[in-house]
Amino acid sequence: MNPGYTKYIPFQPQKIEGRTWPDKVITKAPVWCSVDLRDGNQALVDPMNLQEKLEYFHTLIDIGVKEIEIGFPSASETEYEICRELIEGGHIPDDVTIQVLVQAREHLIKKTFEAIKGAKNVILHFYNSTSTLQRKVVFHMDMEGITKIATDAADLIYEMSQPMIEQGMNLRFEYSPESFMGTEMDYAVDICQAVLEHLHATPENKVILNLPTTVENCMPNQFADMLEYFCRKLPSRECAIISLHPHNDRGCGVATAEMGLLAGAERVEATLFGNGERTGNVDMVTLAMNMWTQGVDPELDFSNINKIKDMYERCTKMPVGDRQPYAGKLVFTAFSGSHQDAINKGTQYMKESGSDFWEIPYLPIDPADVGREYEPIIRINSQSGKGGAAYIMEHNFGFDLPKAMHPEFGHIVQVETDKVGKEISPERINELFHQEYVDVKEPYKLLKHAFQESVDNEGHSHVTFWGTLQHTDTIFKVSGEGNGPIDAFFNAIKDEKMARFSFLDYSSHAITDGSDSQGVAYILLKDQRDGKEYWGVGLSHNINLAPLRAILSAINRAKRK
Repeated sequence: MNPGYTKYIPFQPQKIEGRTWPDKVITKAPVWCSVDLRDGNQALVDPMNLQEKLEYFHTLIDIGVKEIEIGFPSASETEYEICRELIEGGHIPDDVTIQVLVQAREHLIKKTFEAIKGAKNVILHFYNSTSTLQRKVVFHMDMEGITKIATDAADLIYEMSQPMIEQGMNLRFEYSPESFMGTEMDYAVDICQAVLEHLHATPENKVILNLPTTVENCMPNQFADMLEYFCRKLPSRECAIISLHPHNDRGCGVATAEMGLLAGAERVEATLFGNGERTGNVDMVTLAMNMWTQGVDPELDFSNINKIKDMYERCTKMPVGDRQPYAGKLVFTAFSGSHQDAINKGTQYMKESGSDFWEIPYLPIDPADVGREYEPIIRINSQSGKGGAAYIMEHNFGFDLPKAMHPEFGHIVQVETDKVGKEISPERINELFHQEYVDVKEPYKLLKHAFQESVDNEGHSHVTFWGTLQHTDTIFKVSGEGNGPIDAFFNAIKDEKMARFSFLDYSSHAITDGSDSQGVAYILLKDQRDGKEYWGVGLSHNINLAPLRAILSAINRAKRK
């Protein structure tokens, strides 16, 4: 590339001595404010209509969001009417506060007060830009002029609010020094302190100071330094609620929000799935579920993430990416063989240990926590390993393959994925399993059979087997004795050109429940002629028949090879 990077001015970090935020941890949820209906909506190609906004609003309520920025009612008649419908239509629960945004301009402020009449709980959010760049290239003003814009607006807002407050409205104030990240910190402190004073903020009636990462132009740790410096220097810190509004221009919105909380913030303005201008706002789902993974209650309900995602995609016409944290279609799916093997072993460990904690590698949360328990965790393509196919057979179809059988069946599946060059479905994996092991009916087939069992005085079992077998076109009878059904059958067939097979391993289990349950048996035989080992699988509702079919399956596979 050419040296075009030289035209950019590096960010100058705020110097701070004795920073404390790196030693802190997040232990409780912030106050959440959704800005989906304003900041998120204005970033859409096709902004939401009234019905879409209402559906979105009620979903946010169901999630548990208590502060919702509903729009910019002074910006257009559409925004004004949506605000009025929410208030007059009875859509706002008593424990939910609506927030309206307005620039620090007199006629817009007056229009906004008209829009909120009759509401019970309101945050009036006003702003003006304070950054060095905007002062220079947009407003052509010095710091004193920018501060006057903010304090004049604060005076008007305070004056107009008093009659509404006296009439019973719970009306609070929020101020944003827009482009806070690009503002000199000492000046950010000065203008915010001036606004607090003009709004008559007290510890009992705090003002929200929202410090936006309007355009993300520094690293998250540098932002945390700025925020801790700001909180230390603000004279009336006890009269303010420090709020964050991170954007995602550097792809660091979540990190900026998390480090900002460590540095003293108490509130976060965010959107579902990070929708917003340019690269978006900070993602509320990711922030909340990150807390969840650390044992912190985010006080938001994302237990049915698919329902929320469907609403979002329908109302915004924006897709949620397949790799979107926690919500994406593939985020709980492993294709890699080593990942599949570890997940499979973790699942077995959880089952066997009865652990109260989530301890499965590669899965930061239990997919069931966001309503994803019925979606595939392991999917199979050419990158998958031996454990993946076994996992599919167990979790989708109930076959708990012996561990020693995993490599063999995994190889069979991998040959198929290499052949087709793409992912194969669980149904195809099950089909391959049956083709390779269960439906192997030639050259030997058991046509009829019977057992007789007796127990001697010492409690030893003695079983006699009689049966009719078919070998290609030949039908013949066999019989044998042993200490159990499997031993008796094995002895019966040894004299029929099958004496070269020795018995190595056996396991069985039920794959369906109830009186009509079906059992499966896995048998491993060794061909003494060439030393190779062959697995066989048998299915039957008869507990004694399944292993016989498995033995013939193994022998037939050996003959076929």
